[in-house]
Amino acid sequence: MKKITFVFLLFLGFISCKNQTQPFVSFSGELTNMNENDTLLSIKSRKYSKDIKITNNGTFKDTLNIKEAGSYTLVLDNKNYGFVFLRNGFDLKLTADNNLFFQTTKYSGVGANTTNYLIDQYKYNLALGNTNKMFMLEKDAFTKKLNSIKYSYDSLKKLHGEIDTMIVRINNKQNIELFNLLEKNYDSQRVKILQQIKTEELLGKGKPSPEFNNYLNYKGGQTSLDSFKGKYVYIDVWATWCKPCIAQIPFLKKLEEKYARKKIEFISISIDDENSAGSWDKAFSKWKQMVKGKNLSGVQLFAGKKTTFMEDYQITGIPRFILIDPKGNIVNANAPRPSDPNLEILFKELGI
Repeated sequence: MKKITFVFLLFLGFISCKNQTQPFVSFSGELTNMNENDTLLSIKSRKYSKDIKITNNGTFKDTLNIKEAGSYTLVLDNKNYGFVFLRNGFDLKLTADNNLFFQTTKYSGVGANTTNYLIDQYKYNLALGNTNKMFMLEKDAFTKKLNSIKYSYDSLKKLHGEIDTMIVRINNKQNIELFNLLEKNYDSQRVKILQQIKTEELLGKGKPSPEFNNYLNYKGGQTSLDSFKGKYVYIDVWATWCKPCIAQIPFLKKLEEKYARKKIEFISISIDDENSAGSWDKAFSKWKQMVKGKNLSGVQLFAGKKTTFMEDYQITGIPRFILIDPKGNIVNANAPRPSDPNLEILFKELGI
């Protein structure tokens, strides 16, 4: 299940409704702290678009022929964004500060309650943010939190008085679906998030890196991680059968050449095994052939049956890149790939 955020409850583009009292919306406003060039307010939806000119003193007034009732996006000179719920028959006035447009947006007049309610609900949803923190709660506390949110939603409706029935109907349906989804996935999400926290505690920045010992070195002998103490270590966990891994090789070679005289070692660890190659002998042979055939540089190691290092780093997909500092502590357990410009930015920040 993907991360759930309450913000998505905001609905854009609702179903139309007939029998309007008048076939247009009266829309006016007063905006403060306007810049000299800020002179256009755009109202948009999938099927509607209109630009309204703003006077020098920040006021505007126009009529909008709305075919479908719904939530429309407001754009002030392509810089500030907001929204408004429109239905023919409404007579709305917008007030806002240009410097804090959405935060200060307020509506008055016929139909204003609906938009003011949606804005307050949106702000409340933003404050709630991601639900991961909720899944960290014990079941009783989780249920109590859900009930608190339900109560807050109901309180917002009551606070704003008469709200468009279409919005009430849709929000009620959405809220029921959301709360059912959260309750249904509590157990699985809690396990996942607690495992995530545990991983971050073990593999967070500054934590001692898990070690590998006596991996076979292409140049002969065996090599362990602690032999690189005193230098930064950039580790590439890969395999000969992994196409994304092979795609990173040209970028990795350029890095190795560029930082050849710097305080950093580039280590590539092959995890080719009997399952991918048919036997351990074939896996070892394929690794040696590719190192030679592609003239791979850096320190080339073969993990073989020693999987503890990969298990400790909880590697479930490759390529995986790890950066360790000269003291043997983790800088980044999931470092940028060689093709990612952010890697060299990180190197620069570290003074490499």
